Amino acid sequence: MVFFSLERTPPLPPEEAWRRLTRWPRHAGVVPLTRITVTTDGPTRVGTAFVARTALGPLRFDDRMEVVVWRPPADGEPGLCRLEKRGRVVLGWAEIEVGPGPGGRSRVRWREELGVRLLPGVFDPLLERTARAMFGRAVNKLLRQA
Repeated sequence: MVFFSLERTPPLPPEEAWRRLTRWPRHAGVVPLTRITVTTDGPTRVGTAFVARTALGPLRFDDRMEVVVWRPPADGEPGLCRLEKRGRVVLGWAEIEVGPGPGGRSRVRWREELGVRLLPGVFDPLLERTARAMFGRAVNKLLRQA
């Protein structure tokens, strides 16, 4: 398992940054080779589940996730969403925290513990660098797209 965290301060109110980051199907547009399917009825809440299927030719795997904490930002308090990874290949959790930031901006924190079943620990540094870069680009794009 590897852990990484990202922080961004986009020029958006917290509610809008939250909306952009927690509309799960939008993630497919910013994560290469991935399709998102929400498997529960909306709106998002504790218990919402979705699958990120990544495929390259015949190689494919599912990252099944469930929302276990859902607290949107409100009244100046930060919001927190915690996702637990429930798949057979991708393991771990992710937290998205969005609150007021400096100068009227939002402060976004993305924390994630990520593992890939059967991937030897010798690959952890590569997994961490790859995940940090991929999720960093994804967060940047999601925050830029209305």
